[in-house]
Order: sequence, then C-alpha cells, then structure tokens
Amino acid sequence: MRQTHTLTISLPPAMVAEVEKVRRAEHRTRSELIREALRAYIDERYPSAAPSRAERAAITKAREEVRRGKFVTYEQLLDVLDATGRAPRPKVARKKSR
Repeated sequence: MRQTHTLTISLPPAMVAEVEKVRRAEHRTRSELIREALRAYIDERYPSAAPSRAERAAITKAREEVRRGKFVTYEQLLDVLDATGRAPRPKVARKKSR
C-alpha cells in the first residue's frame, strides 16, 4: 500500500515563483516545502495538546464528581457571587502619560 497520495493544486504564477525561489534557496523539493508549509498551518490552526498525567487524573476525578451530582450550576455560582455583596473597588487616579 502506498505511503503517500498525490494531490494536484492550482497556484497563481506569483506564488509558484515564490515557491520556486524558496525551494532553490533551501535545496528542497516542492513536495518537501509544501508538506512543511501545511504542517505549520495545521499545527498553528489546530494545535493538538495531550493532557499530562496529573491533568488526566483531575479530569477523571471531576467527571466522577459530576456523575455523583457534586457540582454547582452556573446560575448557582452567580447567585453565590451576588450574595457575597462585594463592594466595587474604588477608582484609582492614573498618572497621565507624556
């Protein structure tokens, strides 16, 4: 079974010229350059993060607490925060920037 698939893409002439310029400067094939560009794009847009062992344990513990009904709703949290009667912080005069 093949380890790669061939794709055909259309690029404007200016972009092809840029690809060729970079490819020659870095002594790479078009495929290598495009693969790296796609990897960078995908990693930036769709980062994959795996939780650490401690994070997985905390997630498992939290899910178990939810199953047992040991949680508060968002509305309940807001009620508690409103009931604390915290006074707003006093305004502080700021220094004028030059």
